Amino acid sequence: MSFLIPAAYADTVAPAAGAAPGGDMMSILMLVGFMVIFYLMIWRPQAKRAKEHKNLLGGLQKGDEVVTSGGIIGKVNKVTDDFVVVEIADNVELKFQKQAIAATLPKGTLKSI
Repeated sequence: MSFLIPAAYADTVAPAAGAAPGGDMMSILMLVGFMVIFYLMIWRPQAKRAKEHKNLLGGLQKGDEVVTSGGIIGKVNKVTDDFVVVEIADNVELKFQKQAIAATLPKGTLKSI
């Protein structure tokens, strides 16, 4: 084991000649670059979609034609704070959480289907 000690001592006394000056600055720039890419490609689009969905749910009214996240299409009959009653056929109503509404449809879509 004593043959490893001189090599370890030599590494601590004389730093490696291959260390590039400004290497710490490049590491920081790479980290900042990754954070900018993360923000532009993931965070900002997701926040935009969340804001649009929140506005969609806030603007729901009786008579709107909607699609749920499960693919059920119907007309809104009643809107409360947390729930929406959707009529999917004559005298057939289902109660959904507001978050289950995926999109609104243009008026008259149900009749054309």
